[in-house]
Amino acid sequence: MSAKEVSRSPSRGSRGSPKRPKSIEKKSGGTKRKGRQSAKKREDSAAASTVGHPDYIAPLVLTSKTQEIFQCRANEDVTQEKPFKLLKKDDVLGDLRARAAVSDFHPLKSVIAEYPGEELLLVFDGEFKYGQNFYLVSTEEAKDLILHPPEAATDEEEKDEDVEEYVPQPLVVRPWVSLGSEVEIEDETLKPARAQIKFVISRVHREFGSQVTFSDSNASEVRDGYMECVSYPDTQLRIAYRERDSGVQAVPVLQDKSTQTKWTYPRNSCTQYEPRTFSEEETESRLSSKAVKEFINSVSVRLEMALQQNEIMNAFWDDWRALCEDESAFGGKSDCHLKEFQSFTEHHFCKNKSVSCVNWHPTVPGLVAVSVTERLSFEDRVNLSSKLVLKPSLILLWSFADPIHPQLMLQSPEDVSCFQFSPSDPNIIVGGCINGQVVVWDISAYEEKLAAKTNAGSSSSPQNPLEPTVSGEPPLVRFCALSSIEHGHRGAVTDIHWLPDHFEVTRTGSPYENRSGFCVQLVTCSTECSVMFWDIRSQKPPGQKIEKNQPEKPQGVPDTFRHLDLVWRPLIKATIPRIAIGGESSPLRISLREEDFHSRTADKLQIPAKEPKIERGVDYGKLRASSAKHAKIRDDINTNYFAGTEDGEVIYTDWKMERDGDTGKLISMKPSQTCVMHDGVVHTVQRSPFLKDIVLTVGGWSFAIWREGVTGGPILQSRCSRRRYTAAHWSPARAGLFFIGREDGNVDIWDLLEKTHEASQTQNVSGAAITSITPWIASAKQHFVALGDDCGTLHILEMPWTLRQPSANEVSTVQNYFDREVKHLEYSERRKKDGTLGKREPHMMPEIPPPVKSAEQSEEEFVREYESYATFEQTVLSALNTEPEPGRV
Repeated sequence: MSAKEVSRSPSRGSRGSPKRPKSIEKKSGGTKRKGRQSAKKREDSAAASTVGHPDYIAPLVLTSKTQEIFQCRANEDVTQEKPFKLLKKDDVLGDLRARAAVSDFHPLKSVIAEYPGEELLLVFDGEFKYGQNFYLVSTEEAKDLILHPPEAATDEEEKDEDVEEYVPQPLVVRPWVSLGSEVEIEDETLKPARAQIKFVISRVHREFGSQVTFSDSNASEVRDGYMECVSYPDTQLRIAYRERDSGVQAVPVLQDKSTQTKWTYPRNSCTQYEPRTFSEEETESRLSSKAVKEFINSVSVRLEMALQQNEIMNAFWDDWRALCEDESAFGGKSDCHLKEFQSFTEHHFCKNKSVSCVNWHPTVPGLVAVSVTERLSFEDRVNLSSKLVLKPSLILLWSFADPIHPQLMLQSPEDVSCFQFSPSDPNIIVGGCINGQVVVWDISAYEEKLAAKTNAGSSSSPQNPLEPTVSGEPPLVRFCALSSIEHGHRGAVTDIHWLPDHFEVTRTGSPYENRSGFCVQLVTCSTECSVMFWDIRSQKPPGQKIEKNQPEKPQGVPDTFRHLDLVWRPLIKATIPRIAIGGESSPLRISLREEDFHSRTADKLQIPAKEPKIERGVDYGKLRASSAKHAKIRDDINTNYFAGTEDGEVIYTDWKMERDGDTGKLISMKPSQTCVMHDGVVHTVQRSPFLKDIVLTVGGWSFAIWREGVTGGPILQSRCSRRRYTAAHWSPARAGLFFIGREDGNVDIWDLLEKTHEASQTQNVSGAAITSITPWIASAKQHFVALGDDCGTLHILEMPWTLRQPSANEVSTVQNYFDREVKHLEYSERRKKDGTLGKREPHMMPEIPPPVKSAEQSEEEFVREYESYATFEQTVLSALNTEPEPGRV
């Protein structure tokens, strides 16, 4: 046996760790048995290499110093051919005593001490079969087996063994003998007892494409405005079940099939697996040839230019990626998701409450106001009215400078469902309560404090609303005035808007010029089917004094609106009558064309300039309504407005009042347009800040976009969403972008320039329903959107670059898109009137062949055409003073 075979001998006995002594005692058997044992050892060795080293193998690492001490240097004293080295046990134990833990044999101290023999077998593992460069053999039997492996059986002895060889036998196909089973299966097969009945359903050809007429249903009588057809068990239906015996053939019926395939003739092919190279003589002759020299001279200039260009610029630069800036961080052009900037929640007063309305302060940056309401139904609110009195109804003013404590808390007699800052004086806040009253606050006393919190009034330090400051307990501000309960709304106030400062309305609804220069009138709507206009000025003559028995205001409450407290009556009370079924509609949201957009979109998108200082100290008690005799009528004011109802209707009507011919009283005009578009309560009716004639309505599971003046319906309508929509708002920076909140806490971002059939992206914000969405432009490079959820938490999200930066000519592009949609709508309305909708167009009708003309008719037509052409030619030549050629007529 060679030295190489000896080095591999340990692998043959690597699997017999606990049972190896028994195999060693039986090694004196016959040669056949030895051959079988050697084969089994090879299999055990292969299995041991896959699982791990045997138990009698102890891998260890020997450093170069230890190798020199014991004369077992790798690849010098021991090699792959001669890997064995016998070490005396006493020498190893002496090394352990001398070097202690430094010795390389220290990990195997117990194994060496318990070894029964006098010499240890050290094997060099150059291939790191067991993970280290050496390994020790821990048993005497394994050492003897490795040093003296058993001999393999000879070839002659293997030939003497009687080995039975398997000879395959061909399959014999026997004929099938019928035993009568197919007759039984045929008898048990189900056969039809009668012929099948055929039905032919036809329709008169003239009824194809005809208009389908549906019957009307009162939506108020059905919950949520839709009817559900629920399945029910039919008691008269009886199905009698009968038992029958049937047989099934387990083996499928075999069929022989054949197919025609395309035959391809064989072709000879070859593969080059060795390169073809020139010899040295051929290489020298080719390089020294005239053709190669001429080729090098012709391309040398281009080669030098290419090398210079590679040195000047990067040839591997990706030009497509270089077209856009690679900004992976938030706010870059590649980022398109909203980022959570701040969140506000109050656990003491706002626990288990829902955010009803969110508004940003018009002048103080980083200040946002939030109103919260109880999440109770009307019945629960009535039952728990005694407990709700003890809980305060508040509007909280949060600042970026202090995310934990609110800056102000505005107290209200009832929960506030909506509120607005005055565009003329941001210290005046008007809100609508769920009991129908309108409440007014004056926070002028806290103006400097709010500005100092956000560093807005400090001239020594830079204006940074995000710098934290120390805050104390938030002050509680009581309301200044309440509207009259008897003359106000009977239901909850759902929407409120200030009229602009350039006009005001009279009791008949006619617009007049506003000479005061302040926003002094507002409009509210309620669920009790009314739209009311309010005037915050005193309605008494200038000389009349205030009554002495009027109750005094509590301490700390300003007297700004003392003339309105509990005697404030609406100036106009308009309703929206229903034309078809009678009664009145209940508006939840309204949108005025002349509404004052406090966002000032165009101004904030430009370079921020110093805002004009608003004149303070206006005495609203001394302001009086201008007389209609001396006021100037504003004919350019559009008095029409959109309204969304709780039945899913979108109504376009006028707030002007007209005289009733019978009674002579002022009554509301009938709406000019009514469309049942949404399958739920309309939550949002808002005009685009860029296109004043475009209105967005959201309700139920869909949204729609309308254009004022188009009576055919919405110019864009979405399909039904999987989740109910709860709030929406136009983007203040982009004309084709708007946000829609859903009941599952997600926000859909719709970009009409990118997609019109689905949302561009959907992002999760909260685990509760989104109840309010209000964006805000802090600067040209920083936009925020405030989202209130049903759990009372206010989320402030920062918009990325893609959502705040408009594209080139975006307003005109969106305008053109809406114009095309209007044309499509008008085209479809025209086809409905003509009766061609659903029918083929004239150019789609089959062509009727022209009648066949006789030879005489064709010749007469040809002569007439030639005479007409000759006359025309003579006229043209006469005008040009040119004589015709000879031979021409």
